[in-house]
This record gives sequence, structure tokens and C-alpha cells, in this order.
Amino acid sequence: MMQTKNVYLYVFDTMSDWEIGYLTAELNSGRYFRKEVEPLQIVTVGVDKHPVTTMGGLNILPHISVDACELNSNDVIILPGGNTWLDTIHDPLLRKVAASVEKGTVIAAICGATVGLAKIGMLDSIQHTSNDLGYLKMICPDYTGETYYQTEPAVTVGNVVTASGIAPLEFTMHVLKLLDVFAPETLKAWYNLYQTQEPTYFYELMNSIAPE
Repeated sequence: MMQTKNVYLYVFDTMSDWEIGYLTAELNSGRYFRKEVEPLQIVTVGVDKHPVTTMGGLNILPHISVDACELNSNDVIILPGGNTWLDTIHDPLLRKVAASVEKGTVIAAICGATVGLAKIGMLDSIQHTSNDLGYLKMICPDYTGETYYQTEPAVTVGNVVTASGIAPLEFTMHVLKLLDVFAPETLKAWYNLYQTQEPTYFYELMNSIAPE
């Protein structure tokens, strides 16, 4: 099992707060984690330490700035969607992300964040997804990863998870699976419950975390 040290959430003006809500809630609460795994506190990372305003109008005060964020092998960085991923303001963060891939840092990018990864060439040689291939090619002229594009809600390759902005549930499932913090039967019941709204999966979920 991967012993995760730090979970970083990159926060910025216009970020799509709902896309990462399932994931941050489960990691931070640890309510369905395997018994031996501690919850993972979310550390918010901003361009600097000024407050940011999400697309939903929530104000977030970053814990640390990008300068202070060191991404190591057991760390996770969550990159939400937003309207500004092609802006140069994100370049310092993207440089750190690019340098951390080989270390094994888990990089979880959804929606517009996949555009950020495409911009720096990270998606040119690994299987990935985004909101739409044509869109990605149009806004990232340097992107050459077309043969690796998967028309799937979410894709995991090694330590990189990419997802469409309309698939926050699948995004969360892929990241939780990669981190191995839920037992497999718990993850399956959790995903089925949220996807289908069928009560039977709630009982499966509760039974999967019941003490022996």
C-alpha cells in the first residue's frame, strides 16, 4: 500500500470547486479508509498566499504558496479545472509538476488542468483523456499526444490521472484506487452508490467498513 505523505490541492481564481469535492472530502475525512490508514489532510497551494475565489464564489486562503511546495515521491497534487490554465500564472506550478513525475508524485488533473499538462508536453507520450480531443488540439497547438488520447471519463497511467470535467466521480474513483486507501469492495460500493443512487450500495458500503 502506498503510504501517502502530503496531499496538495492547487487553488486559484475561477477553479471548478465541484470537480474535486468528492475526492477532497474522502481523503480529508478518511471515513471509508482501510482501518490502518490515517485520513490525509489537504494542504491548499496558491500562486501566492493571497485568497482565491472559486467558480462557486467560495474564498480559499492557501496554506502555502507554490514556492514552498515540494513534491516528493509519496505526495499527491490535485489539479482542478478552471478558466485560466493557459495563463502564464500557472507556469511555476506546472514546472514543479513536470519535475515531479519521474519521482513518482501522484498527479491528478481534471478538466482544464489536463490542458495545463498538455501545454507542457506531459500528455504527448502517455495515455490520457481531457474534455475533448478536438478542443485540446485547438487550444494547445504544440500538443502531439493524439494517438494516446482515450475517449473515457478518466484514465490512469502510472502515477498520472486525467479526467473530463463532467466526470468528478470517475476522477475520484481513479485517484482513490491509485492511492489504495479504500479496500476494493469499499471503493466499488462507494462508486456504485453515487453513480446509481441505489440504497443497496449504501448497505454494501457500510458492511465493507464494519469491524470484523
